[in-house]
Amino acid sequence: MTGVAERREAFRAMHEAGCFLLPNPWDVGTAKYLASQGFAALATTSSGAAWSRGLADGAMDLDAVLAHLSEIVGATDLPVNADFGHGYGSDAEGVMAAVARCCDTGVAALSVEDATGDPARPLFTLEDAVARIRAARAACDAAPGRAMLVGRAECFLVGHPDPLAESLRRIAAYAEAGAEVLYVPGIATPEQIEAVVRTASPLPVNLLVSRPVGLTMEAIAALGIRRVSVGGALAGVAWGAVGRAVAAMKAGRFDELGTRMPGGELDRLFAG
Repeated sequence: MTGVAERREAFRAMHEAGCFLLPNPWDVGTAKYLASQGFAALATTSSGAAWSRGLADGAMDLDAVLAHLSEIVGATDLPVNADFGHGYGSDAEGVMAAVARCCDTGVAALSVEDATGDPARPLFTLEDAVARIRAARAACDAAPGRAMLVGRAECFLVGHPDPLAESLRRIAAYAEAGAEVLYVPGIATPEQIEAVVRTASPLPVNLLVSRPVGLTMEAIAALGIRRVSVGGALAGVAWGAVGRAVAAMKAGRFDELGTRMPGGELDRLFAG
């Protein structure tokens, strides 16, 4: 298996030019399947992992998240970008300790977001969020080969009244604090994407495409995006297929089962 430091270096190099797709498996099987399809790197999804355990997004504790990351990292030789929530620490010191443990799983990169999970105060103050990014940066720098740090502004997802302006303010601060990739989940229009890319420059930007947005990879690349992830969308697609098949069976029909991937094909993949 490729060494952790080498995978981190390779992943960092992927961000230097062009635009690549970073699909999101939610278990070992989907990680192995996506690796077999020729992707150069993978990213975890907190929502997909939680749903596979019968939990809501965000309900996995730190130990469960770390175990999941270790499984995904061990499933393939590809670099893995970890969805690491808000850093699993009540303060900057706690974030630093948790991120160090995250790096120990062998991930090539990890994201730290500024959403608190508390509806009464959905975002950390900018001062607190910056302190958490700085703490995560210190832990990433101490890891062999230096794990990459992704700074996420969650303004669109938490219903901020002026999400684009606040996101731009925050990603500029996260870049100064040490984030190497910037990420504003929820942007979808060319105008929003261009504004984020312009503010982030020269740092690379991750674009989340979790639903059809009318943009192809070619168009997204032309807007200056360096990497595209899909979050929990693939897991949602799988759950959607299960839901349609179950609804059909409850109605006395089994036609949806014809859309399944053949078991023999899966056995050949996982036996390799």
